Amino acid sequence: MGRMTATSALRDADLWEDESAAARWREAHRSAAAAGESHYRDPATGLLVFTEVGLRRRGSCCGSGCRHCPYHHEEVDLGERGRRAQRPTWLADPAPLADRDVDILFWSGGKDSLLAYRRLLGEGARPVVLLTTFSNATRRVAHQEVHIDSVIRQAEALGLPLLGVPLHAGTPYVEHIARALGLVPRVARIVFGDLHLEHIRHWRATALAELARARGAKLHFPLWGASYEALVTELEASGVPCRVSAVTESVAGAVELGDSFGRELMGRLPEGVDAFGENGEFHTLAKVWKVGGAR
Repeated sequence: MGRMTATSALRDADLWEDESAAARWREAHRSAAAAGESHYRDPATGLLVFTEVGLRRRGSCCGSGCRHCPYHHEEVDLGERGRRAQRPTWLADPAPLADRDVDILFWSGGKDSLLAYRRLLGEGARPVVLLTTFSNATRRVAHQEVHIDSVIRQAEALGLPLLGVPLHAGTPYVEHIARALGLVPRVARIVFGDLHLEHIRHWRATALAELARARGAKLHFPLWGASYEALVTELEASGVPCRVSAVTESVAGAVELGDSFGRELMGRLPEGVDAFGENGEFHTLAKVWKVGGAR
């Protein structure tokens, strides 16, 4: 990938500082919980924090957005969860799912996610649930550089349930995902909008294989190998504007934040840059709320 712009680099530095502090309090929590203690002292602030053990003793969610809430923040107001959630939780109101198989679509908020959703609509196989991971420190989706509030707005426009997964330092990614999927009773497929990067697909197949198997689910890649001509035509047909939300120096001068993604932008990319930015050259945000959804 190309280097991030100066603005993004500053953001990354702030994030790592926050993640370093998070790693310390997570270790403090692990030690206290293993000892059966109700509280631990935050290494950075000195404040007392409830452990998961202590919160379970309470018996229910208190609605305060506690750091180690074992109840998925069920009593936190839905409109506040994007800002306050510390654990996987519903960020857009879920439809009744107990007796239905669903597809879980990993959703970054960009054009590839939108295209994957449209493919799932075309298949008409089963209901779709969106899943978005984001930094617990910045509340932003990695790489897209969009705030989780924008993703919530997308889910509400599409009328889809959204699982939000705050990522913390010191906890393996797959563990975060497993906790999130635990909120969905029946998962048929775990879906990704990958286009052609073999190493990314291989990583997903390897890292998530056991989790998928345990849930009786399959990994699904509805856009895999599709031509860019077919994809950009489908994007045009959606009528949804997709704006550039992050860029790297590899496209400096050719692509700016806020540019509209489409044939014109693709035509002015420097030589060697992937037309869909699949190597991380740029990222987008699909503004589905501009057209009342993407159906």
